[in-house]
Parts: sequence; structure tokens; C-alpha cells
Amino acid sequence: MEAKTKINIHWKPLGMEDEGIINHYYRMEPVRNCEFTFANNYLWAPFYGIRYAVVEDMLVFLSDEAGMSVSCPLGRADFKKTVDTLLGYFAEQGEPFRMHLVSPKQFGELERLYPGRFRVEYDRDAADYVYESERLISLAGKKLHGKRNHINRFKENFPDWRYEKITDENVAECLDMAEEWRIRNDCAKRGEKHKEFCVTVHALKSLKELNLQGGLIRAGGRVVAFSIGEPCGEDMFVVHIEKAFADVQGAYPIINQQFVEHEAAGYRYINREEDTGEEGLRRAKLSYDPAFLMEKGLVTEN
Repeated sequence: MEAKTKINIHWKPLGMEDEGIINHYYRMEPVRNCEFTFANNYLWAPFYGIRYAVVEDMLVFLSDEAGMSVSCPLGRADFKKTVDTLLGYFAEQGEPFRMHLVSPKQFGELERLYPGRFRVEYDRDAADYVYESERLISLAGKKLHGKRNHINRFKENFPDWRYEKITDENVAECLDMAEEWRIRNDCAKRGEKHKEFCVTVHALKSLKELNLQGGLIRAGGRVVAFSIGEPCGEDMFVVHIEKAFADVQGAYPIINQQFVEHEAAGYRYINREEDTGEEGLRRAKLSYDPAFLMEKGLVTEN
């Protein structure tokens, strides 16, 4: 009897040299989830053990964050053949099959190809908040009346305020502000807040290399807020990072509004990522009246 061939997948850690190949697959099949951009993959990979491989000519990410898990394959090759290969690989490793960040559309395709074989559990804490860009710019309507008031108060308090793109000339001021923000928010040396701070600093230092767009608000001669983001798919722009001094009234609303107006007005939707289950953040994101939430789930076998 012929011996079964071992499934050999080479999972590679992400480096800047991988940008071309990863973006090649993203261009084939744009995904709106905030996680699926090269910059986001690259910046967060060290913290979550993220690696990638091209499996049957489809892009797949592997994470060891909470047990072995893969992303849904992306590309235009044979989807079922790729999933079959991944199922075989998990079996060989003696691990239960897990697929993370799966959208309802992707799960629908899995259900079509494998009726009743898989189940999905959506995580509300991981759902992306998506807004219409025009509403974030105009802040029109009764629901956003409070945001307009905060911005008007900010402009009254700081008549010298201005918006600036983040450039080589002012990025050092953003780094200084990020450090002050870290101290004020008591970011521990471990935990999610510290990871977020490290990613923020890395992003500021690598804006050009990662093709990220940044903007800041200057008031009273100093930087009081900044944001960083990038396009995600054809009609969506994702805001990865937003920092402001909470004691400066209106700093958060004005960087939110100005960053979209200057950097993302040409996109229909703005993805402002998830709330991670943090109560205050959830209230803040809901207060901007999202157009919809993008669900992401964990797929396992029945």
C-alpha cells in the first residue's frame, strides 16, 4: 500500500519583503475586515505569532495566539482544495481545526461546500464598526448633534487650531505625544495597552514604508491628537490608530472628523475597527451611529 504523502506547509514570519506577495492576494480578493491589510498584519504579527503561507495558490495566515488557527484562504484558486489541504494539515498535527476572523459570506461558502460540517461562533467584541464617510465628515443629523457641539467648543477654545498631515517634519511631535499618552493612561509593560502603544510607535516610524496615511491636530502650539489609517478594499478606508488627550475637550471628535475629511473623503465607508469588549469604547463607537457592524467568527468542526 502506497504511503500517504505528508502535507508540508512552510509558515513564514512576516517581513517587509513579503509586502508584494501578500498585497498580490489582497488585490485578487479585497477583504473589508480591518485585519486584512499588509500594514496591520506586519505591525501586529510579533504579538500574536502570525505567520503566512501560500497554500494551493491561496493566501493563508496562521496564528498561535489561542491554539493553532488559520485565516480563511484568499485568492482565486480552488477554495475547496485549499481547505481540504488545511484540514489534512491540522489532522497531521493532531490539532482541532480552527479558522479565525471568518465573515458571514466566507462561512456561507464553507457551508455550501461542506454542508453541516462546520459551525461558526461570532464574537461581538471583534466586530468592526463601519460608518458612512459623508456622515463622519458632515456630522449631520440629530444623533451626531453632540459631536458637532464638542468640535465647536474645541474651535472656540483653540482658535489657532489646525490639521496637518503627518510628515518627516512633525512625526517626532506625534511620538512625543504618544509617549505622554502612554504615561497618562498608565499603560503597563504588558497587556493589550502596551502592545497597542508599541504598534503605534512602530507605525509612526514606518508610515512611508507601510504606505500609511497620518494626520494630526495642533492646538495651542502642540499636538493634541493624531490618527493613522489606510485603504482597505475598493470602497473602504480603515482607521487603525487614533490618539487624543482626553482632557482636551473635543480633541477626539475633531481628529475623527478632520482625518476622514482630509484623508478618506473619497471612500464610501470608514472602518474604525472593533471595541474589544471595552465598555467605554463601545459606547463611543456606537455614539457615532455606525452604518453596520462587520461580524467575524471562529469556525470549528461539528
